[in-house]
Amino acid sequence: MKIGVISDTHDNLAAIEAAARRFVQEGVQYVVHAGDYIFPATARAFAPIQEAGVPFLGIFGNNDGERFGLRKMYEPIGPIHEDPHRFELGGRRILVTHREVLVDALAKSGDFDVVIYGHTHQVDLRTEPCLILNPGEACGWLSGRRTVALLDLETLKAEIVELA
Repeated sequence: MKIGVISDTHDNLAAIEAAARRFVQEGVQYVVHAGDYIFPATARAFAPIQEAGVPFLGIFGNNDGERFGLRKMYEPIGPIHEDPHRFELGGRRILVTHREVLVDALAKSGDFDVVIYGHTHQVDLRTEPCLILNPGEACGWLSGRRTVALLDLETLKAEIVELA
């Protein structure tokens, strides 16, 4: 199962649309957002995944103040959960959080196959003690790079993709 991982979209509608189109083009079967959407209407930019019927799951980031509005706008696409959120997908135990502070401890716990996080706007891809993945910032505001990740849950291999 291939999933698309995105974080820190920070209102960049063009980047969100590019990511959503890329995820559909790559045939992802699920999309995970690690927080910091900001404006509820950013949900509209995820139309390509909604139209393709790709399930979506997200968590809130530290800049997501309008939680009621975000949940309402994203409801047709998929749920946004409180941070952190644990779930199973493709036979893998996954935790998604926005905060990086507990990532290493959670990874070392042995409770998860994959720990996904955001917030730092920096790509982080490690395989020990489990797969740790920060796709970087989709918005490109801080680094100048708009990145997302493609994660194969069967092989536990991830690829960082730069959006055009």
